[in-house]
Amino acid sequence: MQEYGKKNPSAKLADMGLNVGVAHWNLAPEDLVKKTLELEQGVLNDAGALCVSTGKFTGRSPKDKFTVKDANTEKSVDWGDINIPIAPEVFDKLYDKVCKHLDGKEVWVRDAYACADPKYRLNIRVVNETPWANLFCNDLFLRPTENEIATQTPDWIILQAPSFHADPTVDGTRQANFTIVNFTRKIVLIGGSAYTGEMKKGIFGVLNYLLPHEHSVLSMHCSANEGKNGDVALFFGLSGTGKTTLSADPERALIGDDEHGWADGSVFNFEGGCYAKCIDLSAEKEPQIFNAIRPNAILENITFIPGTNKVDYKDASITENTRAAYPINFIDNAKEPSYGGDPKNIFFLTCDAFGILPPIAKLTKGQAMYHFISGYTAKVAGTEVGVTEPQTTFSACFGRVFLPLHPTKYAELLGKKLDAHKDVNVWLVNTGWSGGAYGTGHRMKLSYTRAMITAAINGELNNVEYDAHPVFGVLMPKSCPGVPEEILVPRNTWSDKEAYDKKANELADLFIKNFSKYASQANEEIMAAAPVAMVNA
Repeated sequence: MQEYGKKNPSAKLADMGLNVGVAHWNLAPEDLVKKTLELEQGVLNDAGALCVSTGKFTGRSPKDKFTVKDANTEKSVDWGDINIPIAPEVFDKLYDKVCKHLDGKEVWVRDAYACADPKYRLNIRVVNETPWANLFCNDLFLRPTENEIATQTPDWIILQAPSFHADPTVDGTRQANFTIVNFTRKIVLIGGSAYTGEMKKGIFGVLNYLLPHEHSVLSMHCSANEGKNGDVALFFGLSGTGKTTLSADPERALIGDDEHGWADGSVFNFEGGCYAKCIDLSAEKEPQIFNAIRPNAILENITFIPGTNKVDYKDASITENTRAAYPINFIDNAKEPSYGGDPKNIFFLTCDAFGILPPIAKLTKGQAMYHFISGYTAKVAGTEVGVTEPQTTFSACFGRVFLPLHPTKYAELLGKKLDAHKDVNVWLVNTGWSGGAYGTGHRMKLSYTRAMITAAINGELNNVEYDAHPVFGVLMPKSCPGVPEEILVPRNTWSDKEAYDKKANELADLFIKNFSKYASQANEEIMAAAPVAMVNA
């Protein structure tokens, strides 16, 4: 076996059961781009970013993600349609098949790590079939120094083999593609899909298990930034609700755009990069993200304006889940190392397809717990296979599909944090529809959302008057700098007020029905925050 560009002479792929032909170790980003172009697996756009296709899969495939059920996980993992069990012997046989499939082949190997707070560092070794997937790992995970690589041993391994296709009739999978997490062997095994997000979210799921279960650290699907005075803000929400966009504030240092932990006195990024949606991206609307797309960044599943290498960001013909991956230091005001202190403001971002929830509302602790467990939003087109338009969903902790433990485990940790930090403000922010439901109303203007969040962070909403929402009880400010007063109360934006009342009751019923599965484990304070339908609506 030949090994090129190797920085860690003691490392042996044979220990992983691999007998590849050529192994490229920890190549520089420029070399990975060059190799991708040589193999004709990608092209450069006019800004010098590498543009690739992930093939059949342009989003995650949640129904094809499995977790090995064994003595270590049997009683701790929340088994069901999210955490789908698979037997250890099934994993072992499939792992051996993937290793055999890679016999004599060329692979790219990278040593990286997750968790910017050194107390919780998780060393990762990734083996990829393509150089551009390895570049993705360089961009998205944290990057150790050469000296660290020389002594680093992996805590976890990602083995990604998109060209290997399982046979469901003998391999125990649902179809040819799969992602399997084995907490005992500490391996994320990926086959049949080249969508890079499977690697990113695979490690996210690992941390969502290890940090709360072993360290009582709250793992969070959120972005985070920090003001000049050291005040940290968190932005929770599913993909497409605005985490990346709203945290990319030129006046605040970016801690991270997607995955974080909240330990005592520390909010820290899990990653070393950003994976931003870029449908309809423009320099005017999102300059920081737009300018981050440059050499050594990756664009996935985009198209070009005919006859040019200029990206047509409006074109969703391949997928609406077009993505840009880049190191966090491509954002001018990114903070390194990527961690700060306890948060001062927490924002729950929801893309309300009903057009019922206010554009911003202040939450009590009980309401914060209720909405955290509920995780109401709408899935945005293209984020998952088969989703072609916004779909109403409830996703506990704003990331249910990434949670190996029961959602109440994370909610309990949040409650303890809010008890310990009484000065934390929690806000519900609707980045979805106003003036009507999806198809009738219109999407909330980004400029208004930014103005409301800025006002909340700056304390400009501390002394304004509030009204309680008649159904959800959340407190709606009567005024906000830079925002028309008429949009602050959503009922006022509907021409048909009776239709609003009726739809509000419908949404309340959906909340109550969804929460019924958690009600037995929720305390009185949380249950008191449930919506109450209007009698005459």
